[in-house]
Amino acid sequence: MSGPVQFKNGVKVSERHGAGEWTLEKILLALMMPLGVWLLSTAFTLTGAGYDVVLAWFASRLNAGLLIVTALVFFGFASLAWKVIVEDYIHKPGSKALALGLLNMIFLALAAASVFFIVRLALGSAPLPAGFGI
Repeated sequence: MSGPVQFKNGVKVSERHGAGEWTLEKILLALMMPLGVWLLSTAFTLTGAGYDVVLAWFASRLNAGLLIVTALVFFGFASLAWKVIVEDYIHKPGSKALALGLLNMIFLALAAASVFFIVRLALGSAPLPAGFGI
């Protein structure tokens, strides 16, 4: 049997779990909406453009910076969303911890790779080092 129910400011303490993550999700979503509109308009603008035009677009610090922010916000939001899914549907503590750790590593790697490739393009380098790719 559990101990006495604790209240803080008239709300059960157990009901406060996740409030910070919920707030962070809403902030990231609020950031993602204008960034998504910007990204979509950029995609339409660059459709059919040549390599040199796209490389010049990436060379703009504003564009590269906004793209980095967009990638970080997206992967942060996706990480929180998948955390909620795992917590709702995986009930074994060991499996849940493993899944959350794996997801965190995947989203961190994707965010780091995104920043790496955006910076490479912004500096005028090929997206991949010589010898990789096609």
